[in-house]
Amino acid sequence: MVRTPLTPWEWQRGERFGALLRRARGDRSMVEVAAAAGVSAETLRKIETGRAPTPAFFTVAALAGVLGLSLDELAAACAQDAGTDLEKVSA
Repeated sequence: MVRTPLTPWEWQRGERFGALLRRARGDRSMVEVAAAAGVSAETLRKIETGRAPTPAFFTVAALAGVLGLSLDELAAACAQDAGTDLEKVSA
């Protein structure tokens, strides 16, 4: 199966998502949050740095649960016009 290359907007959305997770994680270690979500620290690192801009749904759901974020808030914050709304979600 050949994967279609991501658009610049999809890469930017991944970067916004990663930044949101970093802020929501706060002072907690990446290892602690990843373990609580049942993912590897490397997976979380890739998502937070934007190198994995399209994580699997269950990974997103697990991270949202651990970080106390709703999936609706995450979706809204990562929508095309939501670049300035990230602070609202992670506050």
